[in-house]
Amino acid sequence: MRAFARVVETGSFTKAAESMDLPKASLTRLVQALEARLRVQLLTRTTRKVSVTQDGAAYYERTITLLSELEAIDQGMLHDNSRPRGRLRVDVTTLTGSKVLIPAMDDFHARYPDIEVALGVSDRSIDLLVDNVDLVLRVGKVEDPGLVARRVGQIRFRVCASPAYLARHGRPDRPEDLDQEPHWCVGYFSPRTGRIFPFTFWRDGQPLEIQGRRRLDVNDSNAYLAAGLSGLGVVQLAAYAVEEHLASGALVPLFEDWQGPEVPVYVVYSPNRYVSARMRVFIEWVAETLHRRGI
Repeated sequence: MRAFARVVETGSFTKAAESMDLPKASLTRLVQALEARLRVQLLTRTTRKVSVTQDGAAYYERTITLLSELEAIDQGMLHDNSRPRGRLRVDVTTLTGSKVLIPAMDDFHARYPDIEVALGVSDRSIDLLVDNVDLVLRVGKVEDPGLVARRVGQIRFRVCASPAYLARHGRPDRPEDLDQEPHWCVGYFSPRTGRIFPFTFWRDGQPLEIQGRRRLDVNDSNAYLAAGLSGLGVVQLAAYAVEEHLASGALVPLFEDWQGPEVPVYVVYSPNRYVSARMRVFIEWVAETLHRRGI
């Protein structure tokens, strides 16, 4: 049943086998044995893709709840929930991982020494089921209504530039100046859609969006920060990501009479996944860590 469920979730025998650490042939035999026992075809296989039959879809919907309950029973029998243990697969955005969670991870290990964390750090949007991830930390609106999303913080953004940039191009007085010569902005585009995110401002309750003149766009937050530090243009970044550079003078704040956007942060997980003790304590620790950093 677990092998069949992973094939449905990943859409591939190969990916399902990798996620279960099984040879592909072994996983294929498990699914074939399940179909033989049920006397029903659950999956349609072609050279290009795997599709779920109508019977297979109905079987998956019934069994995924049962599999979650079985995992809960296993966890309850094998482990003392007062001392959570096991492996946790988590995915976080680049700057949140490198600037906030990783520097605080010693604290988590001290509290929960028996939990092993596999931390994926990337701005790439992942599929929780396909990638077999327990939970992800997402910045901004969660578009998929089929996922469970718990709000754990809110990120404030600031606009800044390096002293070298300002020496070459002058200091812009208004956000609208970023659309005019001689100013340049560094663009950030979505790794998933390729969409360029505009610079967003608020004042007196009124929003303002600026595209800015650009000659460099990146899709990674660390690269975006590096471009700003290198004087390649004006950038708009999370306040926690630039605070040390503002304090050192490596970056200079701009438009301080305008308010930057404030974007919610969510911990997201699949409703089909059993929320283990290790998941619960990690979610609480993330919320506490973000709060401690003023996020």
